[in-house]
Amino acid sequence: MNDVAIVSSTNENQNDKLIRLLEEQLAHTNQQNQELSKKLDQSLKQNEALSQQLQHLTKLLYGSKTEKSKYNMPDGQMSLFEDDRSFTDSEHTEEQSQQTVSYTVVRKIQKKKRNDSLRDDVEVEEIHHHPENTVCNCCRSQMIEIGNIIAREEAIFIPAKMMKVQHIEHAYECKNCKSDSSQPARIKRGKAPQPAIQRSIASPSVLAKVIYDKFAQYLPLYRQVNEWARYGLNTNDKNLSNWVIRTAHDWLLPIYERMKELMMSKSVLHVDETYAQIIHRSDGKSGQSNAYNWVYRSVPSQGPTMILFQSSLSRARSVLESFTEGYTGTIICDGYSAYNKIGGITFANCWAHVRRYWLKADSKNGQVGVKYCDELYRLEREFKHLSPSKRRKKRRKYSKPIVEEFLNWVETSPFFGKNALAKAAEYTLNRANGLKAFLNDGRIEIDNNPAENAIRPNVIGRKNWLFSVSEAGAKANAICLSIAETAKSNGVDFYEYIKKLLTDLPNIAIHQNPEILNHYMPWSKKIQETCNRK
Repeated sequence: MNDVAIVSSTNENQNDKLIRLLEEQLAHTNQQNQELSKKLDQSLKQNEALSQQLQHLTKLLYGSKTEKSKYNMPDGQMSLFEDDRSFTDSEHTEEQSQQTVSYTVVRKIQKKKRNDSLRDDVEVEEIHHHPENTVCNCCRSQMIEIGNIIAREEAIFIPAKMMKVQHIEHAYECKNCKSDSSQPARIKRGKAPQPAIQRSIASPSVLAKVIYDKFAQYLPLYRQVNEWARYGLNTNDKNLSNWVIRTAHDWLLPIYERMKELMMSKSVLHVDETYAQIIHRSDGKSGQSNAYNWVYRSVPSQGPTMILFQSSLSRARSVLESFTEGYTGTIICDGYSAYNKIGGITFANCWAHVRRYWLKADSKNGQVGVKYCDELYRLEREFKHLSPSKRRKKRRKYSKPIVEEFLNWVETSPFFGKNALAKAAEYTLNRANGLKAFLNDGRIEIDNNPAENAIRPNVIGRKNWLFSVSEAGAKANAICLSIAETAKSNGVDFYEYIKKLLTDLPNIAIHQNPEILNHYMPWSKKIQETCNRK
């Protein structure tokens, strides 16, 4: 019996050990399953995010580039909660159909309009073509003219030509005073006007042409060299670069700084930035590192439009702080973190950026987000021509409920993860206060598109110029671009404006009397009369 009890006890102990071992293995297996399940969930989420990213990149590569909504109603209205895409196919009434048919008939009857023409002020030269022989072949009598027709009109191009202008100063002496030994010699000398650049062959017209071709036609300096040689001026791109830098520093910088003074007195500004490249940098970084161009633009409701560029080596907040030192007001901007926490400045965020995030989330909820934004833009189109005070009242009454409903919908919806929808929700909620700013001030635009439009010439030029060799060259580029875009915004011919500045300013005491510069602003009466675009 004792032996049997011992054997039985031993078997029970082995069974207990086996059970514990199986339980441990089961617990370990469960733990592995949980870890694998978590990894599977992460992989599924990552796969979903990558699929959305692939879909977005495919759309960027092959899809439409417009940001216009596909869900707009035919009359410009849009539904916030209608998900059926079939509503884009509208039904026409009989009256509408008749109007469409009659419009088509009128279009067919109308004479085809030319897509090329000459301005009315272009010089006209008439070339008359008479018969070689005006004697009648029948009776041999002299024929008389009975009329004429214009057989055709054509545009004739007369290439520019280069001239050498020599400024010769003549001296005059009084012979009468010279003969009188008690009188000092009386001599008068004619004085040539001061050049824009001392000891340089470049006249104001040449300098204006170089600057115009680079900053209005986006033609790099090295491509201009052959064109100048064809006209008869032999030079190189290094000379042209030095001309631009000297001109910008000596004569365009005072205009730029005066514009900046006026801009800093405004209460609302648009700000944006884009990358650039500077080969020789003072901070020791490689020329392949990104430098930046910042753009500042005033709003039309606060006087003439001013657009200023600023070249910098970084995108840091300190660059913005240095330019806006002493400024108090509102800056309309995108969601970049540098636009935040600067004393005296309120930041209003851009609804166009919010809409883009929801547009990237190509899903049912993404469409809802886009429709909320589109409804706000529809209202803005209605309020566009109102005064700032009336626009504020309309926004408070009609736009504010939509903004609050939209933000509440985003906050209460379960958007989690790293997909495009979650990013759109996070971007929107993190900038909720800045997105509400336009509701409280009718001068504030709903988006930062004016700044993005203003910076576009810099982006176009960057594709041609590629880089700036020095920081001085980058600063000169920023100054010239500022003058070019501000002139364009005020209806001024940029070439004629630069030529006027480089002709007048070297012969005026602008440093002793800075107020003279007010007469040379692009919106001044003097410039509008002499340099206005026809």
